[in-house]
Amino acid sequence: MTRLGNDRGQAMVMSVAFLAVLLGMSALVLDVGSWYRADRHAQTTADAAALAGAQGLNTSQSDASTLATQYAGKNEGAGATTDIAFPNASTIRVTVARPAPGFFSKLFGVDSVTVRAVAAARVGPPAEALYVAPIVVNEKHPDLTCMPGCAGRSTELEYHHLKADSSKGPSEPDGAGSFGFINLDKSDSNPGTSTMGGWIKNGFDKFMPLGAYDARTGNPFSSSSIEDNLDDRLGTILLFPIYRTLKETGSNAQYEIIGWVGFKLTGMDLHGTSEKLYGSFVSVIWQGIQGATGGSYSPGVGIVQLVE
Repeated sequence: MTRLGNDRGQAMVMSVAFLAVLLGMSALVLDVGSWYRADRHAQTTADAAALAGAQGLNTSQSDASTLATQYAGKNEGAGATTDIAFPNASTIRVTVARPAPGFFSKLFGVDSVTVRAVAAARVGPPAEALYVAPIVVNEKHPDLTCMPGCAGRSTELEYHHLKADSSKGPSEPDGAGSFGFINLDKSDSNPGTSTMGGWIKNGFDKFMPLGAYDARTGNPFSSSSIEDNLDDRLGTILLFPIYRTLKETGSNAQYEIIGWVGFKLTGMDLHGTSEKLYGSFVSVIWQGIQGATGGSYSPGVGIVQLVE
């Protein structure tokens, strides 16, 4: 055999070896891409499971664990494992793990890898809230001061007409068992009853922070818009701002808002001069922004967000 023949034989062997390595590397790249997608899917599942589980923290850790496990199981399928932990009373941590099979990597003795994802979600009181109703209640209401322990107990609220009486002070009386109407939109000094009726039916569609808000004076019940929209909300939960103080009287009256509470509306009597709302204060998970250090006095109201 000539030297040229030997060189050709060696070149062919090297070419075959090079192609084998190239195909192997290409196959491994495909498997790595598949494992990356599996890892991202596991992370998405862990995030969503933690958020789902946090919905139950307002009730119990057992409910939170059940919700998170059920969600993860439905989305990860057979072979996946879900570990639940509670770093503290307001936080749930979810770890999702499952095998991700290899295909071409089996050529290198790698049948599968384990993808793992961790997420934590916390429930806490809001610093700002969405979809608030323009109805305020006093922090001293007897069925509010015992929340969340007395959630669901039937109660009533009587409309506070805000009539000026210098001998009794601006709140005439302090209105602990009363409700009043509030202007949620600081860009509109005098919203109409139809606007306020829309806030009752759908909630105010902007984030509401804590602070001072003008009272909506007069008698909003003179328009059917308020009554009709309250009637539409019977049997549902509204989010009411909680106020601590009421300053001034009449058109100058302002409420100091310190938090929020859920109220399930079950009935109303809007006739005469002693208009009333019937229902109960309830625990609820709502939409909004958590406060950095607790946020507000919002008994039973929780905002959920990812923290890990």
